[in-house]
Amino acid sequence: MTDTQVSWEIREPRMVTRKFLARPQHEGVGAIVRRSIGRFELRYFDPFLFLDEFSVTAPAGFPDHPHRGFETVTYMLQGSMTHEDFEGHKGTIGPGDLQWMTAGRGIVHSEMPASQGTQKGLQLWINLSSKHKMIEPNYQEISGKDIVEATEGGIKVRVVAGEAFGAKSPIYTRTPTMYLDFTLKPGAHLQQPIPTSWNAFVYILEGEGVFGIPQSPPMTAHHLLLLGHGDGVEAWNISTKPLRFILVGGEPLGEPVAQLGPFVMNTQEEIDRTIYDFENCINGFEKARHWSRSDF
Repeated sequence: MTDTQVSWEIREPRMVTRKFLARPQHEGVGAIVRRSIGRFELRYFDPFLFLDEFSVTAPAGFPDHPHRGFETVTYMLQGSMTHEDFEGHKGTIGPGDLQWMTAGRGIVHSEMPASQGTQKGLQLWINLSSKHKMIEPNYQEISGKDIVEATEGGIKVRVVAGEAFGAKSPIYTRTPTMYLDFTLKPGAHLQQPIPTSWNAFVYILEGEGVFGIPQSPPMTAHHLLLLGHGDGVEAWNISTKPLRFILVGGEPLGEPVAQLGPFVMNTQEEIDRTIYDFENCINGFEKARHWSRSDF
């Protein structure tokens, strides 16, 4: 962790344009998620397809399932999950760990609890441009101790992707993305620049904070806040307890989206082809024919 003294002047602070409370719902096999992006009221926030805050206790989990055409970002908050796919990749991520999976042309995998008690984390789906949808699957994994951190003025940031307070993540983002995990002590004030052409949102994990301008109403845990136009975001912790939230921004793709569950392409014809490929175990799904997860 580094202590930095980096200051920015936000000339046009982004205001909260919409807010959503992510309520618990069932997903997978017995898992509980709070879905904020990918719900009925917010199907897509270019380039973001989906955001879940998940809570899983064995034997619940996310058994064998496919993906094509996007990336999944899993960031653990508590407990651990074991991932296994049909390419032979297997590993466990624990508290603070990150897995950035590029599904590309196709992957079949499982995500299941690896420890006792309740496993908690966030999963974000990031769309890929048409030129990247059919690339080979790939993983970027960073343990919690290796995620870059920085502190300034009562604020700690874990730089999952992008840059903050002069600290930069090694994660390569095919769709340009920032993913920052902030914790503000009581009384702290954050100013964080965001590229003006990007879409951005805040998801509050714990505490209560004010976003945009000091006169804005306070927001609480499990709220998704969509941010409007501007060159950055300002946040204040006016409570007596820590405020923790993620700030995520990305460059919009501006492409048509055709989605059927875990398949995300540009046209319905491509979705139909994806279903055909998956059902016939071809064109990226060859290894799905004889694969199933092992017993952990």
